[in-house]
Amino acid sequence: MLTLQCPYCGVQADETDLHGGGEAHLKRFGPGSSDDDFEAYLFRRANTKGVHFERWRHVYGCGKWFLAARDTATLEVFGTYSAQTLEPPQKIKDAISAKRADWTWEPAT
Repeated sequence: MLTLQCPYCGVQADETDLHGGGEAHLKRFGPGSSDDDFEAYLFRRANTKGVHFERWRHVYGCGKWFLAARDTATLEVFGTYSAQTLEPPQKIKDAISAKRADWTWEPAT
C-alpha cells in the first residue's frame, strides 16, 4: 500500500486517506492560448515509468493539496512537499539522484 507523509500536518497517510490529483508541475494555459496548447494541457501526459511527480489531497486529514515524488514502478517515495512549490526541493532532487544516477529534473510540459 502506498503511504505518503502530509507535509502540512505531518500525518503518515495511506492511499485510502488521500486522493490523487494527477501529474504535478504542469504548465497551465489560460485565456488566449492556442487550441493545441490547451489540448496538450488537458490530455497529453508523459505517463513515464519511474520517477514521477504527483498532486495528492489529504482528504481524511487536513484537506490540503500537496506534491509527492515517487517511483511508479517500485512505489518508492522520495518525499512530499508543498503544493505551492514550483519545482521539487533540492533535498528531494538529491534523494532521487542518489538512487538514480542518470535522472535529471525536467518540468512537465
